[in-house]
Amino acid sequence: MRTQVRVLAGVLLTASLALAGCSQSDGDAKSSYADAPTAAPGAGRGAAEDGKSARRSPRLAPSVIRTASLEVEVRDVPGALAKARRVTEDAGGYVGEESTERDDDGSERTRVVLRVPSERYEEVLGSLQGTGKLLRRTARTQDVTDQVVDVDSRIKSQRASVARVRELMDRADKLTDVVALEGELSSREADLEALLAQQASLKDRTGLATITLSLAARGAHPSAGDDTPGFLDALSGGWHAFLTMLRWIALVVGAVLPFAALLALLVFLWRRVVRPRLPRRPAPTSVPGSLPQARPVPEDGAPVSGEQK
Repeated sequence: MRTQVRVLAGVLLTASLALAGCSQSDGDAKSSYADAPTAAPGAGRGAAEDGKSARRSPRLAPSVIRTASLEVEVRDVPGALAKARRVTEDAGGYVGEESTERDDDGSERTRVVLRVPSERYEEVLGSLQGTGKLLRRTARTQDVTDQVVDVDSRIKSQRASVARVRELMDRADKLTDVVALEGELSSREADLEALLAQQASLKDRTGLATITLSLAARGAHPSAGDDTPGFLDALSGGWHAFLTMLRWIALVVGAVLPFAALLALLVFLWRRVVRPRLPRRPAPTSVPGSLPQARPVPEDGAPVSGEQK
């Protein structure tokens, strides 16, 4: 009996100790949970920002192709052209193409293509506009950043591919494998060269802006009131039509002349060479007595021969 009482007392003591420990642990947990908001917000925000920065892609500088076209009316075309060259060279650019023409009335027109660094594009454009009276301006901007990134990525992959094929060639033992790998290597190197050329073209167009400048002398653009033709215009038009007719006649004569010369040569050969050698036909001769001859008719009162008086 005593033994059972002791066992029961031990069980009750153990249960009380267990309950005391649980209440203390709950208190510690509550105190730690109460203290957590003072430190958790800063730590959580920092972890979130670190995650976003890790996932954020690096920002690339935009690749832009800039082109512009200017038409300017100036007093002195050669002087304005020299100024445009000087401005372009001072900015670190160069003249790509140039053409000059002169109208019938002596007005001079010049078209020049200028390549200038993109960072000096606006500055050069403003200087060129100040050379004279601006008649027309067009500008265009094309963003090719995605294309540049794509080409760079493809070049990197293609170089790795070429390197792998070269490693396989170094480890190849059979002649057939070497020949097949050489063909594959040539194909991949050709693709790599094409990508490198495309990359160089993009780099040139994005690094240098293109400005097409047209310079025209003053008075080269007729006003709307001068559209009606006058006497001098009609005379000039008639003279040009007359010259055009003479030109066409000369062309026709020149085209027919070889055939006329050939025909004259054939006629000359016929008359001088061929015709004298042909056999001539004999002239017709008359045979005497072959045909009866009629008697002459006597005059009135004249006796007929053979009749008696």
